Amino acid sequence: MINALTIDVEDYWSIFFRDWLNMPAEPSDAVVKNTEWFLETLSNYNVKATFFMLGEVAEKFPSLVRRIADCGHEIASHGSSHKQIFKLTEEEFRREIVGCKKRLEDIVSKVVLGYRAPAFSITPQTKWALDILADVGFEYDSSVFPISGRRYGWPGFSKGICKLQLASGEEIIEVPISTVNVFGRSLPAAGGGYIRHFPYIVTKLAIRHIQKTRPAIVYMHPYEIDMALKELTFNHLSLCNKMRSFKFHFLQLRNRKTMVRKIGMLLSEFKFAPLRDVIKTAIKTEEGIK
Repeated sequence: MINALTIDVEDYWSIFFRDWLNMPAEPSDAVVKNTEWFLETLSNYNVKATFFMLGEVAEKFPSLVRRIADCGHEIASHGSSHKQIFKLTEEEFRREIVGCKKRLEDIVSKVVLGYRAPAFSITPQTKWALDILADVGFEYDSSVFPISGRRYGWPGFSKGICKLQLASGEEIIEVPISTVNVFGRSLPAAGGGYIRHFPYIVTKLAIRHIQKTRPAIVYMHPYEIDMALKELTFNHLSLCNKMRSFKFHFLQLRNRKTMVRKIGMLLSEFKFAPLRDVIKTAIKTEEGIK
């Protein structure tokens, strides 16, 4: 079984200051440095992946997008500004995805087929976004987490890659984020934070179990390996922001030093390909079974 490796290219610092502290911040050079590490590492293991590019990163660092594409990886969209869909109107969402799609396609001179919502924010309440994605030309989405979670989730959604017939009459392919069943509950597996928090053996067993019936969809962020995060200080923040920052930052730093080793083991023990290739195989297999 060939699994999909996906990397959501966003900058930790800009998202942290904007989403948690309500302070404006542009993407920093750290996103370039960290993504370059992934490109070099993937080259060493001869692995191709899908990079979901945030529009604001592409706008500030277009050469990074070109470098990723030149290395043979798939370029997909992560939206323009990392605003979760439930914070947007339908028209605002349309502008977010159209602008990013066009920017990416202009940079790499290729059609962008895929999209992933910030913070997996396509849920039963925001499923209208799928109609808009199909309408503006996306062939697939990979935003649905088939779990019942506090911050995201679509309980009961298919665990495998599937075609969705939309209310608009159009269709789109959905690539759900991988989960495993534990004591009757659907739990996350094979994602950046989960890989970081749990021992590697947990991730390994989860992927082995998943790929018995379907490809595992593994996702990461460039900052997963960035130990410079420990340099953030909170002295200049208000007491309220200090408390919010400390909690978030503590969880982000937990087990971060294990990630380089874990990523190396993942790339050596499992087969990976860009999402576009994994989708083709999965859809052909599904149609063959029918």
